[in-house]
Amino acid sequence: MAYKTFAAIDVGSTDVTMKIYEITAKKGYRQLDYVSNIIELGSGTYANGYISQKSVEKLCDILNRFSQKMREYGTTEYRAYATSALREAKNKMMVLDQLKLRTGIKVEILGNSEHRFLMYKGLAVKTENFEKIVEKNTAIVDIGGGSIQISLMNNQKLTATQNISIGALRVRDRLKSFRVNVERLERVMEEYIANEIDAFKRYYMGEKALKNIIAIGDEITSLIRIVPELGIKDHFDESQLNAAFEKLISRNPSDLAAEYKIPYERATLLLPAAMTYGIFLRQSKADLIWTPNVDLCDGIIVDEMEKTKKLTFHRNFTDDIRSSVQQIAKRYYCNKDHNINVSKIADMIFEKTKNIHGLKEKERLQLEISAILHDCGKFINLNQASDNGYTIIQSTEIIGLSQKEREEIANIVKYNSIPLPDYQELQGKIGDCNYMTIAKLVAILKVANAMDRSHKQKANAYHIVVKDKKLVITIDTLNDLTLERGLFDDKADFFEQVYGIKPVLKQKGAHGI
Repeated sequence: MAYKTFAAIDVGSTDVTMKIYEITAKKGYRQLDYVSNIIELGSGTYANGYISQKSVEKLCDILNRFSQKMREYGTTEYRAYATSALREAKNKMMVLDQLKLRTGIKVEILGNSEHRFLMYKGLAVKTENFEKIVEKNTAIVDIGGGSIQISLMNNQKLTATQNISIGALRVRDRLKSFRVNVERLERVMEEYIANEIDAFKRYYMGEKALKNIIAIGDEITSLIRIVPELGIKDHFDESQLNAAFEKLISRNPSDLAAEYKIPYERATLLLPAAMTYGIFLRQSKADLIWTPNVDLCDGIIVDEMEKTKKLTFHRNFTDDIRSSVQQIAKRYYCNKDHNINVSKIADMIFEKTKNIHGLKEKERLQLEISAILHDCGKFINLNQASDNGYTIIQSTEIIGLSQKEREEIANIVKYNSIPLPDYQELQGKIGDCNYMTIAKLVAILKVANAMDRSHKQKANAYHIVVKDKKLVITIDTLNDLTLERGLFDDKADFFEQVYGIKPVLKQKGAHGI
């Protein structure tokens, strides 16, 4: 049977991990090998903003060993991703360049929402009873070295996700400076963590009780390892967590590391991790904490199989992004019926003009998200909706999207209701965003929005066709379209500037021409 191998590499805050997978046409993928090395890149970044040259040297050594392992398996395809330790480092570009030149491995930096979405993909595919668990209110708590990601699910849908900068490594290093005894440290640590989790609960959960917590992250496996007497397999309850916590309080990290064969650096992270899980369990009133053995590498291979269409998964992960966006729109009281209608019209225009605009499915999703959120800025101020919408989207994490993609959406929403400046005027103000992507999607959104300006969804059906350098849009309705016609021409002019074809509005019905 023909097969190939693929390597997934995670350059994390506390360690660097690689998994090598075998991929076959019939059986999908299976893990062949696993290697991991402890290196606390995050300690330098979170303390002073820089990754030291000593850490760079060690990281290069690790990646060179990974490269040798890949050669042993004949592996030429890989993805190597770095998370918050490199993402937040001021010298990240220098570090990435050294890694590429000295090891041959190109490391890409994941934004937080991309990182957590990959973890979510790995969790959804690898956890056998995932769909059953998330039927009830469930929180996915992903504790990393630099932060915690909390994602809420109900009825198998993603309803909210939020990142909090209280990861195990950050908490440990922050509290070291307090120089307090163990008894006081426990209290101080709980106060430090509980305040952030309580804020999340107030804003995103309210009085809603959770049924389950799914715990992912490196520390959860080590936490289970120190209490073998409890026989924990795939979940534990509050009493079992308390037993693990008592052992952590009564033993020092070096003893735990020696007895349970846990790297010392990881053993020092178990107390803040256990504290975080305990606080969240008590505040959320959940019954159980589920403990699937999932890491970023599992998400990387799932993402690779999905992107290359080598495997079809039961769960549609793009629908999870849509579900999250719908919840954002709900939070800002967006007009759901209007926005869904605008999104539908925009998607039809996108499809009919795809041979003209040359955009891909990712841009189609950006257009859909822009349509759903295009009036969110009105929640703050009706007279400055465009600027407010931009700020809201820039400040709101949308799981699965990169910072660049989210910034493009923010600009699309902003310039939906005001003129898009020329490239020369906007250059330097939109970061790494693609000006033409913004222009093309703004042009479509303006036309689609104008066709439902009354917010009354007047049409029974739309027929859109490109013909004779015109985008002919025929609306099947008996309703009066005077308002829509009055606003359409102005939007059509900008569309023609971008695409070189003129949108024309026609009506099939009593008021048609």
